[in-house]
Order: sequence, then structure tokens, then C-alpha cells
Amino acid sequence: MKTNSFLNNVPPMGIYETLYAFQNSFGTYMGEKGTHPWSQGFPLTTKIPGGPELPKVIKIESNDLKYPKAWGQPELRQTIAEYYNHYYGSSIDLENIMIFAGGRPGLIALLMFLKSDIKTHIASTEYTPYYDMLRLMNRDYHIIDSNIENNFHPSVDDYLKGEPNQRKLILLSNPCNPTGITRKEDELKELVKRSTSDENGLLIDEAYELFHSPPVSAMQFIDDIDNSNLFVAGAATKGLQAPGIRIGWVVAAKKYIEILGNFSSFGMGGVSRPSQLYALELFNKKRIELSRKAVPEFYDAQRNRYAKGFSDLGLELFSGDGGFYHWCKLTGDLTGAQLNDKLFKQGAAILKGTDCDMYRLEEKSHLKQFFRFSFGPLLPNSFDSDIDILKSVLNE
Repeated sequence: MKTNSFLNNVPPMGIYETLYAFQNSFGTYMGEKGTHPWSQGFPLTTKIPGGPELPKVIKIESNDLKYPKAWGQPELRQTIAEYYNHYYGSSIDLENIMIFAGGRPGLIALLMFLKSDIKTHIASTEYTPYYDMLRLMNRDYHIIDSNIENNFHPSVDDYLKGEPNQRKLILLSNPCNPTGITRKEDELKELVKRSTSDENGLLIDEAYELFHSPPVSAMQFIDDIDNSNLFVAGAATKGLQAPGIRIGWVVAAKKYIEILGNFSSFGMGGVSRPSQLYALELFNKKRIELSRKAVPEFYDAQRNRYAKGFSDLGLELFSGDGGFYHWCKLTGDLTGAQLNDKLFKQGAAILKGTDCDMYRLEEKSHLKQFFRFSFGPLLPNSFDSDIDILKSVLNE
């Protein structure tokens, strides 16, 4: 006898739909030998030129097998606070830090407890799962145009426009995933000052903090976080080269961290203590100093190299100077979906631009001819074969 479903169906986020389609077409998982993970949003997890070795061993004692603290282990929270204070001149302590199992759970928790009268302002070209988060959390949101006309770089004024007396939360990634557009210096300072007090708030996802020369953070421009509505999400998944340990964090006013910790007490139960110990090793002072120098230098070189190769292929680039993606526009009538159909046969895949469209208009999307190319997990010696594959597919 067939039973009625007890769960509402939920589709995977766009990148996973691509990965499942690739597996069905090519016969193996993306990332296995003979595949080209251009759709993948992760960095190299091996030593990069000039960078530190990844820790190979952590010491685990019996206490480390006990339940973790709801907010995260005090040592890691304090270490992260000291990191921001040292590099960005902030004045925070461990009570301004909450540890999550990666960056996305922190973002989801913040949206879950956002007051119902607050409208989220988000650019039309943004990180793929933001759409799913806002929809599933039933959040009211306003979309700001981010397109060719404004070079995928909405202004601070664009983000702050809205209905009179409407409280708003600006949500954005910086550097932006997928475009690499990076808000920095005076522009970032203005964004922080104008959107974190009174009736406004700023939730800024800094997963790609280290993928810009120099690294950039909104924490540089906040004077008193405890009297602000600034929420900074960070993670060990990108710049610290350890996506598999699933460690992320939120920096915010102590009153907000208390709320998030209360949620963790019943909704998460904390985060793996062994993973937090590994993260502590990643934050070793000598190691972090090397990472902040080597990661931007290596990925700047990769960005520039692929930019020239793509331009030579006739692709139009709208990429910024941060992150490890190129934001590309196809010529003629070719769409990102059609490009993937061709690439699957070669063991490769990109992320379709339509997956980054907060309007989710699919074939009517202004992004249907765009695609995101990730050079995050690529070794330098893969460049020639990458260009050859793309060239052959584009010339079909």
C-alpha cells in the first residue's frame, strides 16, 4: 500500500542539480579522476606556493569527545575574535563569536530569527542558495538589479532604497559569489556605516575574505559592534583551505550571539569538537600570516591567467578582483545550459548563470548566457587542458 508523503519536497540548490545531471551523463562523480570541476566552489586543499602546510594531526583527548559548547569552544571563539582585532582593528571578544557547522547554517539561523517586519534587500545576481534560504524561511525580500548595465555592481544607495519607514537587512557576499566584485575601502566603509544602525542591518558573507589583495572585511569599519546590526559570516572553508571540517562562524553583537546560542542548545547541539580543534590549528599565528599572503597571491595569478585565456576564446568577462571565479558571458545564442550539455561529454561542467539569478526566471533570465567558472580547485598545470576543452566545445 502506498502511503501519502509526510515531507514537503525540496529541490537541491542549483550546483547540485548540475552535479547530478553530470553524473547521469558522464557516469562518474564530478571531482573523480578524468573530470574537470569548474562548477565547484572549493579551494585547493593542498599546500599552495608560498603557503603553509595543512595540519596532518590533531591531538584528541577524552574531553574532546564530550558534547561541545552551544556557542562553540571558548578557545576557538577567542582566537577568531583576536584574529579580527589584529588584522582589522576591531574591538571584540569571544562573546561576539558563534561557531556553526560551516557558513550556510549561520546564515540560515540568522534568517530564521529575523523579525518578521524586516525586508531583506539582495542583488539579483548572488550566491545560489540565498534564494532557497529566503524562500524556505518565508522571508520578505526586495531584489536590486545587478546586471550588465551597472556592471554587476549595485551602489550603496541602490541597496538602501526602499519604502519609507521599512526596516531592511542588506544581504550580500563580499567578494561576491559568483562575480568576484569586491566592495572595499571607502565603499565598504560607507556600506557598513549606513546599513548597520537605526532601522537597517547588514548581513555580509565573507567566505572569500582572503581571495582579494589585500584581504577585506567589514570588521575594519565597525566602531561598536554591540550597538549595531552588523552580522559578519566567515568560514574555514575557503581561505583556510579546509571545507571538509565544516567550521564557520558569525560575528555580531553579544545580544544576537546569545540568541543564536540559545537556538543551538536545542536546534544544533553545538559543532564537532574535533573539527574545532583542527580549526584552532588553522588559526596558528604563523600559519595565518602565511595564508593571508599566499592565498591572495596564488589566486590573483590564477585569475589573471584564466582571464587572458578566456578573452582569447572570445568570452566576455564581467569578473571582479576577488574570489576564485570568473563571471563569463557567452557569444551568439549559446546559453549556459547548452554549454553544460556539451561539456558533460568532456567530463567538465560550469555553473549556469540562471542558478545565480535571484529572480529565478530560467529561460527568461538576464543571466541565461552567463556562467560561473571556478578555478578554485584547479592546479596550475591544468590550465592548458582547460582552455583546450573550452575551445573545442565553443568551436563546435
